[in-house]
Amino acid sequence: MTNPRLSVLDQTPVGEDHTPDQAVRASVDLAVAAEDLGYTRYWVAEHHGSPGFGGSAPEILAGAVLAHTSRMRVGTGGVLLPRYDPAKVAEVFGVLASLHPGRVDLGIGRAGGPARDFPQRLADLRALLGEGGVVPHAPVPPQMWLLGAGRESARLAGRLGTEFAFGHFFSPTGGPAAFEDYRAAFSAATGHRAGGALAVRVVTADSAGRAEELAQSLLLWRARKDLGQDRPLPSYETTRRHRWTGAELERAKVHRTALVSGAPEQVHAALTALAGTHGVDELIINTLTPDPADRQRSYELLAEAFGLPRLKGQTIDGLAYERRLARKINL
Repeated sequence: MTNPRLSVLDQTPVGEDHTPDQAVRASVDLAVAAEDLGYTRYWVAEHHGSPGFGGSAPEILAGAVLAHTSRMRVGTGGVLLPRYDPAKVAEVFGVLASLHPGRVDLGIGRAGGPARDFPQRLADLRALLGEGGVVPHAPVPPQMWLLGAGRESARLAGRLGTEFAFGHFFSPTGGPAAFEDYRAAFSAATGHRAGGALAVRVVTADSAGRAEELAQSLLLWRARKDLGQDRPLPSYETTRRHRWTGAELERAKVHRTALVSGAPEQVHAALTALAGTHGVDELIINTLTPDPADRQRSYELLAEAFGLPRLKGQTIDGLAYERRLARKINL
């Protein structure tokens, strides 16, 4: 199997030695680097009231990323539709797609409120984005994606004929069955073959030992979160000093099965196998580290391991520096 395409799912992680506003700035910088590295798309997530995540307004952050990139598709992973009027979501993304034609993705999640009317909300949103819907109606409407980690979401995406992304880090064993349901429903509804993408949580570094250090920080953060301690991602020093409780070790063991980590060649092999098992040609990589520099380095190493086509003629650091000088942003 050839290498799958790689994309980014950015949850704007906040490390304990950083602030949420620094995390938001780091997301824009990472997006600039990801485009230069050859990633296909860049999605920003929506979270509220969580000290570990800085992205509470994905439509705003997506707009900033679109303004500072030029080729990569950009969108949300995803807007929590139960929280919003579908017409307002359609209007916001109609504006984004009008300003950046052919580059906008609208990823939708079902968390954040009562889910009983979610299928109708999703159908209404899809209709509003079509001809005769909201103003502005973009010449190239945003591409709609439904995000999920179960078979119900997969079947709904197929029936509506939308794209579908499965969250492997929520359900590391449920993907193959979900994609089978999605493709069957999509084919029945549209007469076409569906694709889909797999969202995977990954950390890699220049050595397996360093990658494990990054993984331990992530696992401690996730274990604490499960146990009701929602905090920023712990620093490596905090993680090294930490005395794990039995409950934390148990939760970390559970989440280890949903994390792909190691040296780049190990991660490449594991991710290629996952793409084959799920029948997808695109992996959406989610990396959480307390230090933005380690996160960017992880994406750089993945791009090298997968042979992504880099922007020619300049180094990543040089491009990022020149763009910062040119745009003089102060987010």
